[in-house]
Amino acid sequence: MDRRRVIAAGIGSAVTGLAGCLGDASEETPPDPVDLEGKFDTDHGMEIGPHGGANGQIFYRDADPRDEGNPAWFHTLVHSLFPYHFDRLARGWEPVVVYVTDFSLVEYRVRRRDGAPRMPSPTAPETFADATDLVYVAESDVMGGMGPALHPFSDADDARSFVDSHGGQTVAFDEIDRALIEAIRQRGA
Repeated sequence: MDRRRVIAAGIGSAVTGLAGCLGDASEETPPDPVDLEGKFDTDHGMEIGPHGGANGQIFYRDADPRDEGNPAWFHTLVHSLFPYHFDRLARGWEPVVVYVTDFSLVEYRVRRRDGAPRMPSPTAPETFADATDLVYVAESDVMGGMGPALHPFSDADDARSFVDSHGGQTVAFDEIDRALIEAIRQRGA
């Protein structure tokens, strides 16, 4: 073997070994959730926070929703976040992270407002979690900002307790599709 091949093989091995130690360079650290209190309007022109229910934030790779005049934050999951997200996925947008309110991280009380039980609407960054890691309660009697809602929990026992108190069923993130969202929306029509 000549000297060039030995050096090239050594460099190749070193690069391969270093890449294995550092992980996949295409993986990026997702941005942290931001505080949504009073700073952002939703795609419906509504202030986030006072309407009740889970909020959400989406960060996409190589695509900024604000470039289209739309924000990346939402005051309802059923009427805003998931429909928006499904449309962007159909366009080929790749999410870096989707954050939603995690009611396991929040001390909350269900309160009656406008004749229906409603969840609070936390906006602080520490109240958000990666949406793909949560269990969602669908079809409960507790409303969100615009009617029937999804209520996310990181603790499956919290979700089951919520179902015991308020009805509904639990679903995982990967079970949420357009058909489920439309069925939930129709309950409020």
